[in-house]
Amino acid sequence: MANSIPQNTDTQGGAEKGTLYVVATPIGNLADMVPRAIETLQTVAVIAAEDTRHSSRLLAHFDIKTPAIAYHDHSDEQRTENLVRRLLAGEDVALISDAGTPLVSDPGYRLVCKAREQGIRVVPIPGACAMIAALSAAGLPSDRFAFEGFLPAKQVARCAFLQTIANDSRTLIFYEAPHRILETLQDMASVFGAEREVVMARELTKTFETIKGDKVAALAEWVTADINQQRGEIVLVVQGVSKIAMAEMTLEHERVMTVLLDELPVKQAAAIGAKITGLKKNFLYQWALAKNEK
Repeated sequence: MANSIPQNTDTQGGAEKGTLYVVATPIGNLADMVPRAIETLQTVAVIAAEDTRHSSRLLAHFDIKTPAIAYHDHSDEQRTENLVRRLLAGEDVALISDAGTPLVSDPGYRLVCKAREQGIRVVPIPGACAMIAALSAAGLPSDRFAFEGFLPAKQVARCAFLQTIANDSRTLIFYEAPHRILETLQDMASVFGAEREVVMARELTKTFETIKGDKVAALAEWVTADINQQRGEIVLVVQGVSKIAMAEMTLEHERVMTVLLDELPVKQAAAIGAKITGLKKNFLYQWALAKNEK
């Protein structure tokens, strides 16, 4: 295969600097590896991998014999500096994560930042990304979206964070661990309201790929009934708050809710406010939570 990788013409002390390649790898199906990524990994001097043992199968599959070293969130500053020195000396380095696009809820930020500070060329090699794959198949608005990564592991912190984004009109995307998926869906039903539309994309590109959308409360019941849905890698795509619903909140509605909130807990005020205004109880509940945070 001809080498089509461009060279970095920046120099330091007369030596040509190397290039840092940020290389996306498959999230499951090895057939999703792009040819440019294979060529890059075969050509660079060293591969900085999140987990060398995990990446060894990928490298062996594509007959990539380039040496790999571990580079992850727990790597010390010395490991970062060593890689930067190699780049400054003219060696090309490839950065990969366990799966998907590096730096998307994966390590690598420090290395990319240091490389750019030193004037080292950073080149992305695009490919698989779980959150984009999930969004593309979710059937929810994709013109504006926010990736929130992993939610806090503890319920109190998780619910508190969900409350801060409960009224966001953008489609929201999360990664979640299988052992927390049920609790997260239940918390979303409690904070966002049982009717919020959520799409769960599990094991994308793998044998047991599952993509299911439903009201979040119903989705939680489905996951409860099928233990197999509590396994594997999971992406949640959550519908944002309707702008139409937000527009329906008139000054008179706000006045009514303000009076109720002065006398009653949020949940009770939302229930009574819904009867008075005709707006949905969950919408008023979220509005009240947001008002209390100001």
